[in-house]
Amino acid sequence: MIITELLGWLSDPDNWFSSTGLLVQTLWHLYYCVLSVLVASIIAMPIGLWIGHTGRGGATVVVLSNSMRALPTLGLVTLFVLLAGIGEAPTLAGLVILAIPAVLSGAYAGVQSVPKDVRDAAKGMGMTPLQQLWQVELPNAAPLLFGGVRTAMLQVVATASVAAYVGLGGLGSILLEGIKTYSYGQTLAAALFIALLAVLLDALLSRLSRILTPRGIRVGRPAAAAGGA
Repeated sequence: MIITELLGWLSDPDNWFSSTGLLVQTLWHLYYCVLSVLVASIIAMPIGLWIGHTGRGGATVVVLSNSMRALPTLGLVTLFVLLAGIGEAPTLAGLVILAIPAVLSGAYAGVQSVPKDVRDAAKGMGMTPLQQLWQVELPNAAPLLFGGVRTAMLQVVATASVAAYVGLGGLGSILLEGIKTYSYGQTLAAALFIALLAVLLDALLSRLSRILTPRGIRVGRPAAAAGGA
């Protein structure tokens, strides 16, 4: 029954190609998610790398990240809307705050995971602290750093759907419209597209992480893990 409604809803070209259709709203959803995670990365990544490099404030990062993760996401977004009015900017600000803890933790943990003998070797070669961070620690931190970005992206994709409650467009608007009108086919179609978008973005970031991680680190880590086991 639901599958029949889904197929019936998907077979209507208006549900694909109109301004409120799946294709346009998928692009809007993608825009909201990429923009939010990008801004969160610009804010949190340098802080996480610096704290990981210096070792100062690590406990603060853990406490702050855990505290921010405990925030109710819809409540946070709603609070911004109440303070600044309905619109994209307050809602996107809430999504940025949601993404910051995962990016911050990933950057910090990535640099902290660099073996001490690797750091000592870089220091022994006469590298400056900035050279150590940029040329040694950052490449080694890439897998965990991208892991934080992937986690943030998944959280934002899901929460951006809920944020349609406070006026944000995207696939969440189709989902909520389907719930309001008891259109199960429309609701299921929106839910499937949100899940598909999350999977595709995660796969894309995984591929990007693999491309940007030096080959020696990609090859060396599994070997080291096997040796440790």
